[in-house]
Amino acid sequence: MPDLSESITVSAPATSVYGLVSDLPRMGEWSPECTRVTWSPRTPGPAAGARFVGHNRVGAIRWFTFGRVVDAVPGERFSFSINFGPVPISLWTYDFASLDAGCCQVTESWTDHRPAALRALFRPLFGDRTRRNDRGIKVTLERLKAAAEASGGR
Repeated sequence: MPDLSESITVSAPATSVYGLVSDLPRMGEWSPECTRVTWSPRTPGPAAGARFVGHNRVGAIRWFTFGRVVDAVPGERFSFSINFGPVPISLWTYDFASLDAGCCQVTESWTDHRPAALRALFRPLFGDRTRRNDRGIKVTLERLKAAAEASGGR
């Protein structure tokens, strides 16, 4: 069960919004923390099993993470796991539900997989991760909605 989950209604088809989310190199356009994503040349995405590097920033602090696509079902679900080296960090999931009139509901969820010791270690640097991600999810969904509706989902 996710630690956080938020939904938004978007005036664009689920398959179109899925296309935006699954184009991970564009994630920096929506996320307030992720600045860019690069696919691994060995396993380019957005297919299940594809690997990528995420570049992130909070204030002056910058770091990178390693990700792997877990689910890639067009128009339904896109999820990826995040690790920092060998340490599991989180699971991010986007679920898409088609609604009437070419609209969809997008639900973004975050599941914290960090070991307790890592949570304690990074809290002084990043603050309350749950609170930060709660705000981040809302910003990401609002920006995604604006982009999808401005472009008709393309």
